[in-house]
Amino acid sequence: QVQLLESGGGLVQAGGSLRLSCVTSGRTFSNYVMGWFRQAPGKERDFVAAISWTGASTYYGDSVKGRFTISRDNAKNTVYLQMNSLTPDDTAVYYCAADNYCSGSLCYDFSRYDYWGQGTSVTVSL
Repeated sequence: QVQLLESGGGLVQAGGSLRLSCVTSGRTFSNYVMGWFRQAPGKERDFVAAISWTGASTYYGDSVKGRFTISRDNAKNTVYLQMNSLTPDDTAVYYCAADNYCSGSLCYDFSRYDYWGQGTSVTVSL
């Protein structure tokens, strides 16, 4: 089992920034691809970003490319999501998730991920 705990969400004005963190415990963190997904009220869960075991490969959803950056620190069992130039469309609950393996577009599929955090809420106001 892998336990994931997100933090860093909150209320921010449009144009601002937030950094989300996801700390994991349980099995070896570096054995997992880590992803971030988000779900706005009444909408499906969307892929945001993913990062490979070593951090050498990263993947982003089209709506966040150039604004969000995913990173990981395997020594701290933590994955981060730096979010810049936020807009109200980024308002959602953000979830981190762990997958044994994926690459490329396979990482966009939330059903692949075996473990999920409880989510952290991000609200972007005008």
